[in-house]
Amino acid sequence: MRIEPRIALRYLVAKKKQNAINIVSGVSCMAVAVVTAAMICVLSVMNGFADKIEEMFSQFDPELRIQPATGKTITLSDSLMAVLQDDDVAIVAPTIEETALVEFRGKQTPAMLKGVDTTYCELTHIDQIIIDGSYAVWDGAFERCVMGLGLANTLGIGARFISPVHLYTPKRVGRVNMLRPDENFHKAGLFISGIFAVNQAKYDDQYMLVSLPLARELFEYSEREATAVELRLKDGTSLRQTQKRLRAKLGADYVVLNRYEQQEDFFRIQMVEKWLTALLLVFILLIATLNSISSLSMLILDKKEDIRILNTMGADEAMIRRLFLIEGWLISAFGALFGTLLGLLVCGIQQHWGILRLGNGADYVLSAYPVHILPADILLVLAVVLLLGWAAAWIPAHKIKVDE
Repeated sequence: MRIEPRIALRYLVAKKKQNAINIVSGVSCMAVAVVTAAMICVLSVMNGFADKIEEMFSQFDPELRIQPATGKTITLSDSLMAVLQDDDVAIVAPTIEETALVEFRGKQTPAMLKGVDTTYCELTHIDQIIIDGSYAVWDGAFERCVMGLGLANTLGIGARFISPVHLYTPKRVGRVNMLRPDENFHKAGLFISGIFAVNQAKYDDQYMLVSLPLARELFEYSEREATAVELRLKDGTSLRQTQKRLRAKLGADYVVLNRYEQQEDFFRIQMVEKWLTALLLVFILLIATLNSISSLSMLILDKKEDIRILNTMGADEAMIRRLFLIEGWLISAFGALFGTLLGLLVCGIQQHWGILRLGNGADYVLSAYPVHILPADILLVLAVVLLLGWAAAWIPAHKIKVDE
């Protein structure tokens, strides 16, 4: 070890002539530790929320979704279906999504109608989020539907109601009948079989699942038309590699989206929130590291005699500056180390025991704050703390003059 770090470490732990220096140094170290721990905890909690929300979306969204790059519909040609019959693809399911008017006992509201085939329950985890009734869009005799909780509340309907739900969609072709406006719509009556809850307003308040043949009939789609094709991959398959391969095969006419890209706007906003929160904590960290300027300045004054002795023994001004630069940086380094350990300890306790609760636990989707520790976040926090600590130590160390 070089002489500068050894002397700096000695100065850090040794008792100073003025006890106030020890106190200020300890306060500076603890301030850095507390803010470091706070940054790790906040980033880990934000990661936890992102994981939980992604898990909610994954119960409704497919692993991969194929949709047209331009326009609204996909032609299910033999060549397209041949490409989608990839070795890593387990299920290929065309879907139709269009807006329809839903009516139940005089209450009307627009809804996003999604036509799905018989493999949809295997394609997603829709059966795991059914909170009332069961999943079924066709029972062999009658058309049925499954709708989101918010949509069901708007209509005032439950899964065990025997009155039918009526759907209205405008006709795509033909003349408009001004004398009989009701003749301008396709109509269908069906029974509700279940209600799902994704705990996301985008789905719960708008979506209603019906059978794919009924959707084709209501929106006048042929059997070779769909608005998207949804895929489920085989277990153990690399999602990224399969997505990349399908993009290369399908070309620019189609867009291949994974679950993150299907909700890109939502996750982008969440990521912005995460790093804006981290940025605010960085400003607090900056204030904490500036405390080391005062403690290092006091130490330099306390060690004036030592500086002259070191200079007499051959230490030049640059070496003495490095010595005190390392001394100031060590205050932040020890604070970063203690703060990291403290943050990991708090996150570990929260992860296993869920001490910090969300309300009383009954009115929230999650009973406790979720935690997911990412090594990249810890390394980033350490890098920021050490960089700011080095910058703060450089200011007083750079002003040392050995000839004074």
